[in-house]
Amino acid sequence: MKRLLMIMMALFVAIGVSAHTSGGKKEMRVLVVTTNPEMHCQNCEKKIKENIRFESGVRKIETNIEKQQVTITYDASKTDVKKLTAAFAKIGYEVKVLSDRPVDKKKG
Repeated sequence: MKRLLMIMMALFVAIGVSAHTSGGKKEMRVLVVTTNPEMHCQNCEKKIKENIRFESGVRKIETNIEKQQVTITYDASKTDVKKLTAAFAKIGYEVKVLSDRPVDKKKG
């Protein structure tokens, strides 16, 4: 009887986890910003990447010194532009949003 109860509980947990992860669709977005002060070296890139990547919802971060751009792929159910802008402010950067768009699911 105990064994049957344990198996049933495991099934309920598995079903609950499955429903939770597949029920709410993630909206992945791509945010492109420029920073002030500008990124001028690898240390700037490292500072941004090492701090912003730990923000909730951030899935990918890329920097480009030549273009002076930071591109962040994020889960919109966990964060937004306002929160990401605040995260940059914590490390001493103001950002100007160049674009904020849904991830193109055809690319990839």
